[in-house]
Amino acid sequence: MLAKVRDPNKRNYEVEWKFAKYCYFLGKAEAAEKDSIAAYERGRDAGKIASRIDAYKPDGHFWYAANLGELGRISPVTVGIKAVDDIRDSMSAVIAIDPNYQNASAFDALGQLEMATRTLKGGIVKKAVEYYEKGLELSPDNANLRLHLAEAYLAMKKEADARKQLKALFALKPNPEYAVEHAVALEKGKEMLAKNF
Repeated sequence: MLAKVRDPNKRNYEVEWKFAKYCYFLGKAEAAEKDSIAAYERGRDAGKIASRIDAYKPDGHFWYAANLGELGRISPVTVGIKAVDDIRDSMSAVIAIDPNYQNASAFDALGQLEMATRTLKGGIVKKAVEYYEKGLELSPDNANLRLHLAEAYLAMKKEADARKQLKALFALKPNPEYAVEHAVALEKGKEMLAKNF
């Protein structure tokens, strides 16, 4: 429905950022990689348009970077390396505008960016930990921040701190707005616990 109301001659901020958001989740749900890529590309473009319409709101920046991040994950060499600076700039813009946006998920995205670029673009685990910890100060119920902080602690050989984050993750009461993300983080946390402890 949103695709039908998008008008290239009269762009609407709300339509564009929401289209970008839905494309992101559609990309996650697609069974075929080529369909995921197509959804993320549409979402990336719509997010970019939204961020240009109103650069002082977080939505366009966030969903542009989220879609671009997924494209980079699928194609780390051809897309990922080139996209690092754009993702970092966009998520930093979100934090400058509204650090609590999407349950402080921009901090999670920046932390993941540091972890993913350790071998290619100079990402630093300690910096990832700082992002995750800042995010948790704002949103202690963010399951992804807990999970990813545990991963970063493991990378730093801080097993006790990692275990503490996993314990906190398992004790979290799911936020209804992020129930799907919570369930996925919980499953990954159980896998991490079984593999490392």
